[in-house]
Amino acid sequence: MKNNLINLFTGALIITGLFISPLKVSAQNQKAVVNKYMQKLPHGKPVIDAMPQKYRMTAVYTNRDLYGNFTGKTKVSGDYTCGLEKGEASWNNVFISNSGDFSGSFPDGIRQEYMDNFKYFPSSEMLKEEAFKNFPANPENVFARNLIWDMSTIEGFAWEYSDSLQLNRIYTIPDIKGEFEMAGIGTYNHAKIQLCWTGISYINNEMCAVIEYRAIDNKIELAMDQMNTRGTEQYWGTTWISLRTGQIEYAEMYGGTIQEIEIKSFKDKFLVKTIRELWVERIQ
Repeated sequence: MKNNLINLFTGALIITGLFISPLKVSAQNQKAVVNKYMQKLPHGKPVIDAMPQKYRMTAVYTNRDLYGNFTGKTKVSGDYTCGLEKGEASWNNVFISNSGDFSGSFPDGIRQEYMDNFKYFPSSEMLKEEAFKNFPANPENVFARNLIWDMSTIEGFAWEYSDSLQLNRIYTIPDIKGEFEMAGIGTYNHAKIQLCWTGISYINNEMCAVIEYRAIDNKIELAMDQMNTRGTEQYWGTTWISLRTGQIEYAEMYGGTIQEIEIKSFKDKFLVKTIRELWVERIQ
């Protein structure tokens, strides 16, 4: 920003016969930008308007053994709509695709029909087993659940703590409440979550606040019909939030887990390291 303003005002500017220093003008404009955009964030969840917000979430999970050898990858994608009637959200066009080729592209994938027009109210109710009563009983449905939980996490970090964030000051969430149940398939335990408003940017023709977050050394355990896992996870990410509307314009999340996996048809347990790359793009 500073360099742009200096370039803009470089040269001799004569006002009432006096030379204005480019650095002085730059400082004045920089202060104006700070006063306008960097004093506070839009507070809370944006008001639902007449046009629902639509996004596409894509997540890629890359698996390796503890020595770094590639063992497989999975891509999960789906279309998310929020701001529906009475505050509902929905998912459609959810596909899961697997590949054993590290450098190759993913095949088309399998459509998860149980996710078509899957509607719910975004809330802590989505951590209850009843919320997923119509999901199939197979390990892959965890990927579909993760779409819902990851979007809820991104929205929560974007809106729930905006009144506590100050520019370039790390904020530690005080009420994470440690361990919680994951809809009947396991438990998750956050050690600590930190947020930071790091500045402003411009995306989708919107001036946006940039919010970063990180959650390190979390514990996770899953217990399903065909397998059990336990391990640790860390995740971090960045969200761009419109200063005009309060809506999310773009989001990224990265994470890594190390898990001990027990498949009931296998004699021995094994360890897997998984890297997750996730992004959320506005499509309407």
